Amino acid sequence: MKADKYLDKNKQDLYSFGDELFIHPELGYKEFTNKRLLEDYFKANGLKTKNLGFETAFSVSIGKGKPHIGLIAELDAIPTLGHPYANKDDNNAAHSCGHSTQCAIMANAIVALSKQGIDKGKITLFFTPAEEYTDIDYRKKLIKEKKIKYIGGKVNMLASGQFDDVDMFIHCHATNSKDFEFSVGSALAGFSYKRISFLGKASHAAMAPEAGIDAMDMFVKFYEKIKELKTKYDPKEMVRLHGILVEGGQSVNSIPERVIYEMYVRSINPDILLELNKTVDKEAKKAAKAIGGKAKIETTPGYLPMLPSIPLTKVVESCVKKYTKRIGYNEKSIAAGDVGDISVFKPIIQFGYTGFKGYCHSRELLVEDYEKVYLIPSKIVVDTVNKLLSNDELVEEIKNYKPRMSKEEYMRYINAKA
Repeated sequence: MKADKYLDKNKQDLYSFGDELFIHPELGYKEFTNKRLLEDYFKANGLKTKNLGFETAFSVSIGKGKPHIGLIAELDAIPTLGHPYANKDDNNAAHSCGHSTQCAIMANAIVALSKQGIDKGKITLFFTPAEEYTDIDYRKKLIKEKKIKYIGGKVNMLASGQFDDVDMFIHCHATNSKDFEFSVGSALAGFSYKRISFLGKASHAAMAPEAGIDAMDMFVKFYEKIKELKTKYDPKEMVRLHGILVEGGQSVNSIPERVIYEMYVRSINPDILLELNKTVDKEAKKAAKAIGGKAKIETTPGYLPMLPSIPLTKVVESCVKKYTKRIGYNEKSIAAGDVGDISVFKPIIQFGYTGFKGYCHSRELLVEDYEKVYLIPSKIVVDTVNKLLSNDELVEEIKNYKPRMSKEEYMRYINAKA
């Protein structure tokens, strides 16, 4: 049976399965229920799964040989207070970013392809944990226990070589636009997290201010430079420098000995992101030195920008056009995701799908149009895979991809400590 016919015939089962995943949200590296539901689904359809470590990561494959096409689905939810399906036992986790719908889409697509049969090539669906950059204390605990090494799920999988044999990746994500039904050519920004401690010397603020070294003065000097940096870049580079003051001193009656600022550095341009990381560090140290103190900087690499493969985007676009004329093109989002780290090394696309009530990350997000959310995206994935497997020249064009970093450079980046 052709894959799209299988999907049409079994669409009500698809919708029910999607609902079941949606109402069982769990935060990153805790997605045990969703993993079990998915494993049971594959077992019922005659497919074996493979555990990939990092608590909940796993995969399912069909076929063998080349090309090796990877599908990506994200398992985790995000804290969303007040969502009707919030998991109160797990920090109000809810699938308000729609990750459970990705899982249903990709699971049904690979099952449909297995029912159809493929003559050549290999398809692997990777279920990845912990895309949302949240619940950080829990993840740091897992790192300390050596269960994971990095915050993001795909970063762990990428660093451990689990994607090395894959030639290209297809990913999809919920979106809320009213201007289109599906989007192609989407790009995401990247970010890094910094915790900057300005260190001075305390003294009595009234009786002996001259004996102190004011850490707040260091921060103010630094913050003025940050405001200046924000205006330096072209708006199309989507540079964002934003943060909060988490400690502004120890006593009103003392010169502040320590001031702590937490911030994100963001850009859609990977070169600018790396440049900004160094610039922010340099300016923090300069500001502290000018006042006579020091700056201690802790940098945690977040995710790198996701830049889509142009030839792979064209393939997906041709498949989307079968279902709608209302297509959004080349969205550039200031949001980030760990698919960006994959895009450093492999050709990848992320197409967007609508059909939701409410906005992503809001308590109102619910599935409204089941066909748009589940059925059509599954068909787009199936059509894209079939088109790739039938055109060797197209596959070679997509595989002709120049990585933006070497693996060694990437490992130095994600392991960097300022």
